[in-house]
Amino acid sequence: MKQIIAMGGGGFSMEPDNPLLDLYVLQQSGQKKPRVVFLPTASGDAEGYISNFYHSFGAYDCEPSHLSLFRVDTQDLESFILEKDVIYVGGGNTKSMLCLWREWGLDVILRKAWEQGIVLAGLSAGAICWFEEGLTDSYGHELMPLSALGFLKGSHSPHYDGESERRPAYQKYIKSGHLMPGYAADDGVGLHFIDQELHKVVSSRPNAKAYYVTTEGESLIERAIDPMYLLKGPNVTIR
Repeated sequence: MKQIIAMGGGGFSMEPDNPLLDLYVLQQSGQKKPRVVFLPTASGDAEGYISNFYHSFGAYDCEPSHLSLFRVDTQDLESFILEKDVIYVGGGNTKSMLCLWREWGLDVILRKAWEQGIVLAGLSAGAICWFEEGLTDSYGHELMPLSALGFLKGSHSPHYDGESERRPAYQKYIKSGHLMPGYAADDGVGLHFIDQELHKVVSSRPNAKAYYVTTEGESLIERAIDPMYLLKGPNVTIR
């Protein structure tokens, strides 16, 4: 079973006191003590981001680790990645992250991980990367279309309610044909795909939503999707 959980925002870096999305991600591995690796590439492997990851995931019943491409600790990236149960990708500059991944061959390794049933997850850049295309601010202040890995069909925009320019820009590019139709997610929303099909939409916030944005003729269509609110949280132990 191939799983991807693309989060529009949230998780430990945006909601440090709200573990619901991160616990949901861990639960999908099916392991009692999942091995989870954090890829902070999009942030330039920011030390503070890595520290926050360990602080948060160190409280859960899992085995956290991280992979830095700026301070590489292993020569066998493939074995290091493929022994994990969950791969969690952080936010930042999506274009720079994808360029580095391709240079190091991580794009190929991540596809192997996905095909082997390792759970792929992430927020913002770590959500955009799994789709064919996405809406990114990697080029500066203006939001632009970007080609990504293509594990999932269509396009994606994170932060749909968190950044005022996201929604009109995503709609504009889809209507003009510069982006494929796709899924947008508010902060706190996770899009859970199984075998390239949307399986479930979950949320750590009670009023957050997801959307499928497409066109019919010359009209733009935005269909709202109400997530399952993770009020009580999934059954994952917090130490």
